[in-house]
Amino acid sequence: QVQLVESGGGLVQAGGSLRLSCEASGIIFSISGMGWYRQAPGKQRELVAAITRGGSTNYADSVKGRFTISRDNAKNTEYLQMNSLKPEDTAVYYCYADVYSSRYFNQDYWGQGTQVTVSS
Repeated sequence: QVQLVESGGGLVQAGGSLRLSCEASGIIFSISGMGWYRQAPGKQRELVAAITRGGSTNYADSVKGRFTISRDNAKNTEYLQMNSLKPEDTAVYYCYADVYSSRYFNQDYWGQGTQVTVSS
């Protein structure tokens, strides 16, 4: 089995910064795509940012220029640096990873979610 453990959420004032981390552990042959979603109260879960194993990234329009996703393949860890935070960024943030437990078998795993609250 594989577990994703998130850390780094919290309460911050508008304009501030936070850095989320998500470490995968367990039976891991390799990790393909990784990324972050968020879900605000009463809203659907939305993609925030994604990164391929080779480092290609894509972002939601709402966070472009403010958030940066990165990963350390040696540590099976991804990061989300969030700058210039706005109250509308308030949500529970979930990491995911497309994990290969062998050369031919892969499955998506999710973190437990971490709360990010931005006060105005």
